[in-house]
Amino acid sequence: MGTLCWPRNVLHLIYRRRCHQGRFVQEKGGGAGVLNRCISERTYRTTILPETRTYPKSGLLRNKPQAWRTPVSATVRLMHAVRQGETVMNVFDRKTKRKQKNWASSRPDHEDFDYLRDEVAFRLADRVCDVSRKFPVALDLGCGKGYISKYLNQDIVETLYQCDTAEKMLEHATNRPSEVPTLTFQADEEFIPFKDSSLDLVMSCLSLHWVNDLPGCLRQVWSALKPDGCFIGVMFGGDTLFELRCSLQLAETEREGGFAPHVSPFTDVRDLGNLLTRAGYTMLTMDTDELTVNFPSMYELMADLQGMGESNASWARKTILHRDTMMAAAAVYKDMYGNEDGTIPATFQLLYMIGWKPHKSQPKPAKRGSATASFGDLSSTSSGQNKPT
Repeated sequence: MGTLCWPRNVLHLIYRRRCHQGRFVQEKGGGAGVLNRCISERTYRTTILPETRTYPKSGLLRNKPQAWRTPVSATVRLMHAVRQGETVMNVFDRKTKRKQKNWASSRPDHEDFDYLRDEVAFRLADRVCDVSRKFPVALDLGCGKGYISKYLNQDIVETLYQCDTAEKMLEHATNRPSEVPTLTFQADEEFIPFKDSSLDLVMSCLSLHWVNDLPGCLRQVWSALKPDGCFIGVMFGGDTLFELRCSLQLAETEREGGFAPHVSPFTDVRDLGNLLTRAGYTMLTMDTDELTVNFPSMYELMADLQGMGESNASWARKTILHRDTMMAAAAVYKDMYGNEDGTIPATFQLLYMIGWKPHKSQPKPAKRGSATASFGDLSSTSSGQNKPT
């Protein structure tokens, strides 16, 4: 498989240099046009995705049966963000995360580690069922092994698209039985290959916490939705695995004089709501939930996270964790958070989100000043009713 031969910092330097040379306003499309032309004149390797194609019945996907040219797509997205004064975060190593997920799904006992995703997928599908509507075309973004598909039926979704970055995960998703006709293909959550206004429903179950450009991803989902389309997702919140994070930090600070981020950063519920509003979603519904799983010790917890494909994939991660540091962290974990029966809890905070693409049929707030009664009148009416006669 090929990889990007132009790192993002190099692309940014090229873009800045073109702006300095005065070629920013002369090119059609602004900065993105300048850099797109600059990169397209050079030779680079591409990643071939044979399963990504245009289906004759739907015609929803952007690309045709050819090489997936990620460099130009990444360049255009990055340059648009630069022009708008935004900062495109590059926290996670997406290539490493893909390898971790492929390795986890290739294990002979991979089904033993699906308990968490199965439970969260069931809760997410239950929220989809609460919407009194039938969705003709739906997308499971970051489907993994197709956890949501087994909880859906044709009364809710007519056709389901499933996409993920890990091809080994998609093999299990393809073989998973489902009542809904499914079409599976490989795609990145940061580059959604669907045409604008082509989907009625987009779902995402525990995959967006590994996305670098979360605002850009939410905007792409918004663009792919039809008017009055719905986005329902769930991701890990900021309090996820706080016990493990604190234990490793205390132990590593004591033994090595400093600590590295061994648990990936997560999004806060307030920030997530602001991102959805900024992306253009309306009628937002946000709620949080917590799942607590008990383990015999910290070692079993870390082994299960590895089996889930949820190992740390941040660029700032420390590749080596010394044995004495791990033993100290396990002791701190058990002493600070341990249960009375000798087990340790692991908390997973879940952030559920529901957003709609605007449509004229949706209810809208009344105009300012159109009220016919005030809260003062209501209070005086209620106080008058309580007076003794």
